Parts: sequence; structure tokens; C-alpha cells
Amino acid sequence: MLITMSISFMVILIAIITMLIASILSKKSFYDREKNSPFECGFDPKSSARMPFSLHFFLIAIIFLIFDVEIALLLPSILTLNFSNINMWILSLSFFIFILLLGLYHEWNQGALNWTN
Repeated sequence: MLITMSISFMVILIAIITMLIASILSKKSFYDREKNSPFECGFDPKSSARMPFSLHFFLIAIIFLIFDVEIALLLPSILTLNFSNINMWILSLSFFIFILLLGLYHEWNQGALNWTN
């Protein structure tokens, strides 16, 4: 027990010393204006690098991702056609597509798909 504790203490001590030495040696002694500025083909940027992001574009991207994943879920259903009952397959696929169309109608009704805003 004493040997395990002493080895653990030595490992922690070596790790702390290594981190302190690394932080002391990695400090830069000079700051260059060109190295600290945002890179834009060697020229000073004309506008702020922190431009506001369009929330409408973000919502369209999220809707695209959701429907893209749902299409990826639909593709394996073609392979299961040979191994399943045709009536159950049509019923489950119709239900899934109905849910997709219901979501699309809801997004359309909320105005998320309207680009004129």
C-alpha cells in the first residue's frame, strides 16, 4: 500500500513538473500585430470577422438535415421489400411518408420555408 502511494505521488509530481516546464518554455516573448490579426490574403480585413449569422438560413439548413436523414432511413426499406409482407410494407412506408409530409406541411405553415422574410 505504501509503495503504491509513493509511486502515485511520484507520477503526479513528475506530471506537474512537466506541465510547469512546458508552460514556462511555451510563453512567447513578443507579440506581432500581423500574427495576431485574422488572415485574409495578407491584407487587413475590411470588415469585422464576427458578422451576424442569418437565423433563417440556419433553420433551412436544419430542416434539410432532418429530411436528408429521413430519406436515408427510407432507402433501406427498398431492400426489405423481398423479405416482408407486402401489405405491412406498404402500410409502414405510407405511414412514414405521411409523417414526413405532415412535418413538411407544418414547416410550410410556420413560414420556415418562405425566403422573402
